[in-house]
Amino acid sequence: MASPITNYQCPACTGPLHFSESTGRLECDYCGSSFTVEEVEALFAEKNEKARISAEAEQAETSSRDESWDMGMEENGWGADAEGMKAYTCPSCGAELICDETTAATSCPYCGNPTILPGQFAGGKKPDLIIPFKLDKAAAIAALKKHYRKKPLLPRAFAAANHIQEIQGIYVPFWLFDATVDANVHFKATISHEHTTAKEIITETDHFNVFREGSVSMSRVPVDGSSKMPDAHMDAIEPFDYSGLVPFSLGYLPGFLADKYDVTMEECAKRADLRCQNTAVEEMRKTVVGYQTCTVCQKSFKMHRGEVKYALLPVWMLHTKWNGKDFLFAMNGQTGKLIGDLPISWGKFCGLVGGIFLAAFILLCMFGF
Repeated sequence: MASPITNYQCPACTGPLHFSESTGRLECDYCGSSFTVEEVEALFAEKNEKARISAEAEQAETSSRDESWDMGMEENGWGADAEGMKAYTCPSCGAELICDETTAATSCPYCGNPTILPGQFAGGKKPDLIIPFKLDKAAAIAALKKHYRKKPLLPRAFAAANHIQEIQGIYVPFWLFDATVDANVHFKATISHEHTTAKEIITETDHFNVFREGSVSMSRVPVDGSSKMPDAHMDAIEPFDYSGLVPFSLGYLPGFLADKYDVTMEECAKRADLRCQNTAVEEMRKTVVGYQTCTVCQKSFKMHRGEVKYALLPVWMLHTKWNGKDFLFAMNGQTGKLIGDLPISWGKFCGLVGGIFLAAFILLCMFGF
């Protein structure tokens, strides 16, 4: 039996509600009504409890039947393909939706209603915090188009056929680590001097051993908890403004996709340690001034691990294929910082290089070289 899901409908007209990035409220596209997240949470708390009781009663009735039809096949005809998938019933139109087991918010493809899958958070840690989206889809599309315009070697066919309108807002699961690092770092530094004689230029280089020791405290160092999200992309769209963190509520999810973590806090801890240690070294490096070069020679650390919070952070994403290759774009849904790889038109590249050589040849000819 498909599991029940929730969609927030307008109390005034029963139209679907979605979270508005600009107002920070749940709004209805049909009648224009607007509600705070807290108001909608209170209104639907009773409805959700009734839906849960009804689903349990239906499950009990199905289990108590004496016999069932012989379908002449295994009960789970999907076999291994069913692993990692779950079925849900849309409360608006009755459609049965099949989703990845880590999807916590989506929309019904038949009636378009934003739907919340609260059961997805069961069996795991509930998010502590969330940063609501501040930038809407139009802003994300505009940023991506601007990103294209700055790339003169981008193939025209790619920009015309990469489905830019399919960009999606996703709440990505992150673990936020607090830590203090006791660091001891040995740097090699140099200062060079030049003086000129009648015959040559002499460079003298002085070498120094520089030692730094101290403690660096860090708060909310982020590590994404989704195996589907490339770490490099998630790192590149940092930082998030943590002043926008609010206590988690399902009311912020309608209209966006949301993933539940599938990489545990324990599995992310090693990467968090590495990020904290690299930050500590960089802070120590900033105190080494007055030298022309500075490189790390040796380093040692003692970690004091603190509190860890589970948060959902807003990201606009577009995944597309072109000429058999994958291209992924990610944009911080709060600050607008964007990252993404683009293909190169080798025809444009050769034309550009050829033009440079031609211009250089003309200049040489003009000046008689």
